[in-house]
Amino acid sequence: MAPTLDVGIQQFLDHLRVERELTPATVEAYGRDLAGFAQFAAGRTVSRADKVGAMDVLDFLVHLNERKLSARSQARRLVALRQLFRFLKSERLITVDPTEDIDLPRFGRKLPDYLTIDEVDRLLVAPDRRTVRGLRDASMIELLYATGLRVSELVKLRVRDLNFDAGYLMATGKGRKERLVPVGEAALQAVRAYVDGARAGFAGTRAVDVLFLTHHGRAMTRQGFWKLLGRYARAAGIRKPISPHKLRHSFATHLVERGADLRAVQAMLGHADIGTTEIYTHVSRAHLRAVYDRFHPRA
Repeated sequence: MAPTLDVGIQQFLDHLRVERELTPATVEAYGRDLAGFAQFAAGRTVSRADKVGAMDVLDFLVHLNERKLSARSQARRLVALRQLFRFLKSERLITVDPTEDIDLPRFGRKLPDYLTIDEVDRLLVAPDRRTVRGLRDASMIELLYATGLRVSELVKLRVRDLNFDAGYLMATGKGRKERLVPVGEAALQAVRAYVDGARAGFAGTRAVDVLFLTHHGRAMTRQGFWKLLGRYARAAGIRKPISPHKLRHSFATHLVERGADLRAVQAMLGHADIGTTEIYTHVSRAHLRAVYDRFHPRA
């Protein structure tokens, strides 16, 4: 027998927490979105998961629109419902997925802001590599741009996560999913210089396996790296707002502009959905348009 909607939602949230190992904050966000639908369905006297129909979902979206929720917020709630009913169907708790033929609301997607290659070059030479802190900072910035890691992944890297001989690293992303990411020679040399010339001094007598350390011998934090990145950006004369995520966008954009396969970029970024990576094709098209307008004689 199909579960009630409330029970089905709880089973789904347990699945996200235990099997997919999503963060508590993410599970809570799913819970809030799905609780809103459960409350709406209860108002229509729909209590069992197998009694939810496509019209219930469509009317819920209309209800959200009437409440002036943005298209992005509506889309997030529909994604949560899709995943819920796909889970229930995969567990054979329902036979029909009521969201199957419902499209996401259309909304304009903001193009990612990124650095130009010249700006990246200036940023990479900003740290003074004659100092131990400069060696560390240069290696972190080089590695972030070379791999497109999230800053949370960067600061959690362990020494053993890098394979200098093969030229790759093992990153642990969202949901504790691991992925292999190639590392370019320039970044490998920068990290090697930091490990050989600075890391032991930072670690002192501490037995720490985290790769990037503060001068106190503790793991570098996301906030700490954000601050030092901003300092180097200002020193490099970069006036636009800077963040670690902007370097991630720059990594992906520059790859796509040079013809990299989108699936390969998806794998390196650790995107679960190719649709997330497709945002960079729009940037690439804008780049192509600019080239065309500049060089074609009849543009």
